[in-house]
Amino acid sequence: MEAEAQVNPAAPLDLSVCIVSWNTRADLCRALASVFACRGEAAFEVIVVDNGSDDGSPEMVRREFLAAQLIANRANRGFAAGNNQALRRARGRYCLLLNSDTVVHQGALAEVVRFMDSHPDAGAVGLRVLNPDRTLQYSCRRFPRLATGLFRKVPLGRLIPDNRWNREYLMSDWAHDTVREVDWVSGAAMGLRAQALQEVGLLDEGYYMYCEDVDWCYRARQAGWRIYYLPTAAVTHVVGRSSDQRPLRMVAEFHRSMIRFYRKHYAPAISPLLRPLVPWGIWLRAVVVLAENIYTAARNLGYRISRGRARVSA
Repeated sequence: MEAEAQVNPAAPLDLSVCIVSWNTRADLCRALASVFACRGEAAFEVIVVDNGSDDGSPEMVRREFLAAQLIANRANRGFAAGNNQALRRARGRYCLLLNSDTVVHQGALAEVVRFMDSHPDAGAVGLRVLNPDRTLQYSCRRFPRLATGLFRKVPLGRLIPDNRWNREYLMSDWAHDTVREVDWVSGAAMGLRAQALQEVGLLDEGYYMYCEDVDWCYRARQAGWRIYYLPTAAVTHVVGRSSDQRPLRMVAEFHRSMIRFYRKHYAPAISPLLRPLVPWGIWLRAVVVLAENIYTAARNLGYRISRGRARVSA
């Protein structure tokens, strides 16, 4: 169920920056340093939610970023629940969700506030997200369809990499260099209006990880809010610093989230006879992806072992 929003839309701050972290101390340090380097761009606060890290992340925040508010959980509550903890405490007119492996570019905070001020219909805004090599990450997308699951990050999709379903989903037929209304934006760098949070609710904590951003944008659009992509506000995103620590579990969580999104938003419009088949198809996809990941990991391990033996024999 969606968590009840308790954000104050009349709060005096422009922006509440919310960062959820799990065992990403070095990345979190860089993310916080980049945010605090933007002092003067807006009146903002920073709220860090640590999801039970054992790498010294909470101690680092307490020691090096005294201005940040820290919520230290004893266990990993998940991405949605962690962000909701921060959102409940937020005092800003707008909130900016940031992954802990992002670096905020100069001017980004000011741009988010300026855009939201000038677009009162904007419930959410997605920032321009770049890879460390400055190439584009597709951080705004169309809502997923059945074909998206068949051709996105699966063997069939790699056989036909430039298929139209991927292009449509990623909106890759557009340069992503202009403001545009979109279906949804990535929670890695997502600005939210406090008033919209009041009306739509917080993130759905039924999603442990993945699809909570898609779900919130879907609900916001149903409530009459618009979702925008803002290329003039940018972050660099490394991708997967937390999730890559438990890759197989994350594959399962991703597909479980896909099923939850389908049941909430798509299933009611599908014939009752066909409705149960889609979750089975999603779990079949999960099995294929898991098998491929296990095979790749085993092959890489075998390659490293063979190289080690070769060095020893040499």
